[in-house]
Amino acid sequence: MKRALFTLAATAAALPSLTMPLQADGGFYGDPPDATHPWAIHDMNRPQPPRVEPGTFSSQEVPGKPPADAVVLFDGSESAIVNWVSDKNPSEATKWEVKGGALQCVPGSGYVRSKLEFGDCQLHVEWSAPSKVEGNSQGRGNSGVFLMGQVEVQVLDNYENPTYADGFAGSVYGVNPPMANPLRKPGEWQSYDIVFRRPVYKDGQLVDPGYLTVFVNGVLVQDHTPLQGGGGHKGRTKDRAFPEKGPLKLQDHGNPVRYRNIWYRPLPKRAIEGGDTSVMSEEATTAKRAEIAKGIREKAAKLEGKEKMLGLMESLCYQQDAAALEASTKLAGEYVASIKAVPADKIESKKGEVMQVHNALQYMKKFKLLPEDFAATADIAAIVKEREWDKKK
Repeated sequence: MKRALFTLAATAAALPSLTMPLQADGGFYGDPPDATHPWAIHDMNRPQPPRVEPGTFSSQEVPGKPPADAVVLFDGSESAIVNWVSDKNPSEATKWEVKGGALQCVPGSGYVRSKLEFGDCQLHVEWSAPSKVEGNSQGRGNSGVFLMGQVEVQVLDNYENPTYADGFAGSVYGVNPPMANPLRKPGEWQSYDIVFRRPVYKDGQLVDPGYLTVFVNGVLVQDHTPLQGGGGHKGRTKDRAFPEKGPLKLQDHGNPVRYRNIWYRPLPKRAIEGGDTSVMSEEATTAKRAEIAKGIREKAAKLEGKEKMLGLMESLCYQQDAAALEASTKLAGEYVASIKAVPADKIESKKGEVMQVHNALQYMKKFKLLPEDFAATADIAAIVKEREWDKKK
């Protein structure tokens, strides 16, 4: 995998204090930021993904362990029932029961809902239909997982049990059938892994309909399916606004379906909500690039000589700044003078650092990030050409 050839080091936090030197192999690398992309391609100044300790997979006998940053809604303990209340009357405890490490529906008691409310999320739920097969179609092992209490991902024992397609297990109920039926036998544990994005409106206009991606037992059954208002029973729904947050609801449909290992991870905002920095508005990009440039200049100010020059030049990729350009020009002139003063029998030892500066200057020249009359560009290029360092050997 290729890496940036010249950049100031950055770690998980945005623009942390400098703890490592510049990349040793020299030269800018990757297309620079533009009007709607605040980061360069392969930009080492871009914040690193945060570390999340992964969980473990479930077996039929033992539920898996959630990832470290998950919010656990039900872990199988007796005390976990306090996280759930009656949907009909949230001030009352649910009548659902904890049996054998599972949250089991008590038919006729009504839906159960989580006390916690949340919006966009990655949700993990495991469920099991009764091992004793009774009924058929929608009357067999029926329940449902309601994201924000609004959108149902159907729970149904469809093992050798046909029903209408948009009411199948793994369907966005009333909206879209699953692409496959990967269910295990009744009585066995099934897993749902769901990515949920709620609809987003701005100024009363729909800008993102929201969607669901669903894996059933590791098999993709919903692939970025638009919500179309959330779906429902018998009636076609239309796009509508959702609240910011809502509870997770589990349906009582008259069958003693069991649940276990329920957890979610909140998801960051999308680009349309100002949360994604991969593509931004021109105004937001300009502000972000100024922030990045400021951080680089602050780190460069703690350096000396060539490293300081390269750092200040790097900041110019994000934001033009007269003071940074003036300082870069002065430092570049001093660097050229120092290289020209190196004795002929010692100059070869300077090849690596000179090529680093040369590559950086050629990058800046290519993308017109320095003035055309930036003298060091031609001076360093002449040294490289004279020594034939630019030729592959």
